[in-house]
Formats: sequence, structure tokens, C-alpha cells
Amino acid sequence: MTDRTLRIRIVPAIAEAGAAAWDACANPPAAGGETVCPTSPGAPDTANQISQDTSYNPFISYDFLHSLEASGSATARTGWQPQHLLAETADGAILGAVPCYLKSHSRGEYVFDRGWAEAYERAGGRYYPKLQVSVPFTPATGRRLLLRPGAMADQVRASLAAGLIELCRRHDASSVHVTFMPEPECRFLAECGFLHRTDQQFHWENAGYDSFDAFLEALSARRRKTIRRERRDALARGISVHWLTGSDLTEEVWDTFFDFYMETGSRKWGRPYLTRQFYSMVGERMADKIVLVMAKRAGRFIAGAINFIGSETLFGRHWGAVEHHPFLHFELCYYQAVDFAIARGLKRVEAGAQGEHKLARGYLPVTTHSAHYIADPGLRRAVADYLARERAYVEAAGEELAAAAPFRKDLVEQEQD
Repeated sequence: MTDRTLRIRIVPAIAEAGAAAWDACANPPAAGGETVCPTSPGAPDTANQISQDTSYNPFISYDFLHSLEASGSATARTGWQPQHLLAETADGAILGAVPCYLKSHSRGEYVFDRGWAEAYERAGGRYYPKLQVSVPFTPATGRRLLLRPGAMADQVRASLAAGLIELCRRHDASSVHVTFMPEPECRFLAECGFLHRTDQQFHWENAGYDSFDAFLEALSARRRKTIRRERRDALARGISVHWLTGSDLTEEVWDTFFDFYMETGSRKWGRPYLTRQFYSMVGERMADKIVLVMAKRAGRFIAGAINFIGSETLFGRHWGAVEHHPFLHFELCYYQAVDFAIARGLKRVEAGAQGEHKLARGYLPVTTHSAHYIADPGLRRAVADYLARERAYVEAAGEELAAAAPFRKDLVEQEQD
């Protein structure tokens, strides 16, 4: 390619990018296989350092994001107006993309900025609209500056970052928030004028276990005993557990799971985010990338948890129930996820946002990253000061939690030797 001119185009629907072009940036053909080097011989290697991860991530795929839009879950009506950035060559080839939304509220993001909004508005500012670069309703880390592998990756990345700032100016938005992104991407945006924010999740790491019992052997005796009791008690009332994936995901199953989602989501959030049609659409397009962990009692399903399958990671999303039994939540969301990851040879389980109770169940603290561009200099100074203190707190809390991990001390000491 001789013409290296790029333009940034904003599209109000991901369908305007098209599935093939979007996925060539989000999940390039080598995803899940050998890493693609996104630079050509002689080109700078910054792109390779920043975007080395080419593992398949279901949430940034065209099918997932399009299902959110087409189902009415993430739309202008719900306060998530798509404003996706596309980086194109002069002849229209798409080399980069950013999933971006113009927002009129801060719901469904899991990186909380309501305090910033309230303080700014008390001072006479207007915080909304703002721009949100994320996967709606999904607190899972994944690339946000989506680049097609090639010699222009550095140029594309820089153009996308500049495009976000320009889009913020054109909408007269207060800010741009890029959430749940890999740390190298976050540090790149920091060089472009974004502020770095950290938070914490709890992930399970597969140390080559060949069974759940092998995982338990890595824990302290007290934790092994507790987990075995919790698993036994969760199923004590004649409850059985079933993994449903692929052709198992019928419309009848989705009807049942949606009832769980509405029952639990209405109590937890007040108004659940996802429509019934969303489940039908992802079930049709991504059936082999989904596993429902369903609990059955007396011949009917009573609870379930939905997980999405990446090439290296099982992503737990949400759960629901119409009957509540002791420890059933832990069994469906955490222990069965570990069982499934071991069976599939996956490297980790990401079990969603927050939840220090996961630590006692073998899920370890992991730092998450986001980047924030604040247009107003006064608000930017206040937020920068707050984030410096918050990062120190998150780091200290992570170290304290890691020290309280339930793994056998002799095994930890052997790994450190």
C-alpha cells in the first residue's frame, strides 16, 4: 500500500462497518493461534509492544456488539448512542475501529464517575453528554483501539486516539472514558493526554490443573474443606447442574434464562439492561462461544449463569435464579466456571466486577485499567489529583488481598524460590 493517508469516519451503527471489516480489526484471523506481528520489516515496533494480544475476545466481536444494538439494548433510546470510529485509507479500507457511544448517563459501565459528574454540575458545569469507549454492560478487559495487523498500526492507533479527542470537541462533551482496556493501551492513551485510572477484579488462573480436585490441592486445608462443603450443600436439595452450549441453546432455554435475569436483575439494578431479543441474537450467532451453567430441581431449571468463551479466557457475566439455595450462586458462577475452564484447557476465568468474597474461592486480585480524557482544565486537575490517590489505594489493597490468598504457603514459597 503506497497511500498512507488515513481518515476517521464516525458511524451511528456497527452495521455500517460490516462484520468482516470489524472483525479483521477486533479479532484478526490469527486470534487464538500464533501471534501476528502488526509491523512490517523496518517499521517501528511500538505497535507490537502495545497490541501483542491477538487472543479471541467474544465481547469486541461484531456479532456481540451488533446484537446489543440490533436488540435495542445499546441504542440512543437507552442512553447508548453508537458513535463508532473507523480509521480508513483513501480507498475505503478499514484498518482500525473503536466501539464508542455518546452517553447521557453513567449506568451500565462498572467504572464509576457519578461523583465527578455531581461535583462538576454543582460547580456549574455540564457533564453529559460524554463519550464512552467500552463494551456496554460488560466489565471485561479487552482491546479498545482495534487495529488490523499491518505496517500502519502505529499510525492507525494515533489517528484513533486523536479522533476520540476531536469527537469529544465536536459533541461538546465533557469527557472520553475508555474502560477495561489492557494496561499497555492505557499507557499509550496517557501519552496522548488521557488520565490513568485503576480498579480491581478477581480472576482465577489455571496453573495446569487437570481437575477441580487438583486445584483444591493447591489451597490450604481449611479452604479445601470449606469449598467441598459449599459444593455439597449447594446441590443437597436434589439439584443437578447442566452445561448448555451450541445447539442446546434453544429459544425455550433462553426464555427460562431471561426469567432468571429479570428476576435477579430487577432486584439488583432496578431495571435490567438487556432485552429478551439480545439473547436470541447472540444465541443464534455465537452459540459455540456461550455456555449456560444451569441448575435443575424437581424437573425444572431454577437458576443459571451465562459465560462467554474466549480462546484463552472464560468470561462470567451474570446470573439469575427463581429459587434461592445456600451456596448455589458460588457453585454456578465460580466453581462450575473453574470446572469448565479446566475441561476446556482455558488459562483463566474472569468472573466480572468487584467481589472480595471471590478471594476465598481461589480467585486472585487483578488490576484493571481505564483512560479518561477530561476537556475542562479545572475538572481535569481535580480528577487527576483524585486518581493519583485512588491508584495508590488500589495498589495497596491489591497487595494486602494477594497476601491473604488461600493458596498453600509451601507452594507459594516454592514458586518464589
